[in-house]
Amino acid sequence: MSGRTTARTVPDGAAESADSTGGTGGAGGAGSPDRTDGAVNGAVDGTAPEAADGAADERLRRWRLVLGGGADADGTGCALSGRDEAMDRTLAALYGGGDGPGRGDRNSGAGRRTAGLGASAPGVARWLGDIRTYFPTSVVQVMQRDAIDGLGLSALLLEPEMLAAVEPDVQLVGTLLSLNRAMPETSRETARAVVRKVVTELEKRLATRTRATLTGALDRSARVHRPRHRDIDWNRTIRANLKNYLPEHRTVVPERLIGYGRASRAVKKDVILCIDQSGSMAASVVYASVFGAVLASMRSLATRLVVFDTSVVDLTDELDDPVDVLFGTQLGGGTDINRALAYCQSRITRPAETVVVLISDLYEGGIRDEMLKRVAAMKGAGVQFVTLLALSDEGAPSYDREHAAALAALGAPAFACTPDHFPEVMAAALEKRPLPVPED
Repeated sequence: MSGRTTARTVPDGAAESADSTGGTGGAGGAGSPDRTDGAVNGAVDGTAPEAADGAADERLRRWRLVLGGGADADGTGCALSGRDEAMDRTLAALYGGGDGPGRGDRNSGAGRRTAGLGASAPGVARWLGDIRTYFPTSVVQVMQRDAIDGLGLSALLLEPEMLAAVEPDVQLVGTLLSLNRAMPETSRETARAVVRKVVTELEKRLATRTRATLTGALDRSARVHRPRHRDIDWNRTIRANLKNYLPEHRTVVPERLIGYGRASRAVKKDVILCIDQSGSMAASVVYASVFGAVLASMRSLATRLVVFDTSVVDLTDELDDPVDVLFGTQLGGGTDINRALAYCQSRITRPAETVVVLISDLYEGGIRDEMLKRVAAMKGAGVQFVTLLALSDEGAPSYDREHAAALAALGAPAFACTPDHFPEVMAAALEKRPLPVPED
């Protein structure tokens, strides 16, 4: 058999997309590629022999697409033609044991195809167009990542014709940002267009809910002492008037009312986003940049965005356009969290009204003890300190557990956060409530 079986299981849904190329739907590769089984089952359950044969043929066809390698190599004895054959070529270029799409004789040998990477960006661009033709977007994105990560196609992303053919997603943006310094001028505008498309989609998804959640939190965090009835903060009012408790009436006489302030347009809170731009944090950098732009658009927040590796760059002036922020980053390199926190600490003017969000996997290359002392000093001054090990949808991150435990001991728990959960985390920090740390 061909070596495609393992690789082909990676992009879930690719085999299912083969249903659209014809056939009856079959068994989806769930059984053995044996024509006899279908005929016997048909005879037992009363299915017409023609229908049983059709189901068996479809099962063999799907197995052939999964296994690859030609009729003699995969053991199915099933020959492909038309759209199936074209789909098989796109899979073989990536998973068929060659060097990847872009080079080589597609028909060398008896039914065997080789592939290669080479320096043929037009060939890769054609392959990218083919997979978008034959597979759904979710599968296309997985296959693109497999090609970029597994076959070393990153350099070809510098070619404009290839950039125009890719399906944009957050991972692709991270790859482009890592290539930013090596990108020729001929590719830069195309790359910016790809990044802008992803950023625009993320803003549509995240901005409205973030603004609504944080506006409510800011309103509740601004306390007034002559509130209207509907704006009274009863929990704080009762605590402030416990000395006026009348046992005989079992009630508290509210001498002083505390309420939520809702009218002021002045800046109420300062937010500092401190983002680790090491290569492992690519997706987090993308999401954090989008959130930074959303926060900066809110009048009641003064937002600062700082990125760091072994140096520190303040990108606050670019926050009106998250694409400019992203192209101001430089993914890769080392990590000096202590230096970054020292810079952020120097920019704090209202500690009790400041939220610092450190987004990092905590693999510190700087001075560990100094980093922890800075966090303790900021918290002691009244700063709300939040540590996010990742801000992405990529699942459980890799992180320095010793440093995470040390921060938790300081009262600054470190946890991973999805983009959809981020508004709730920020709302809790703005209101000085316990952070909604995910159980996992």
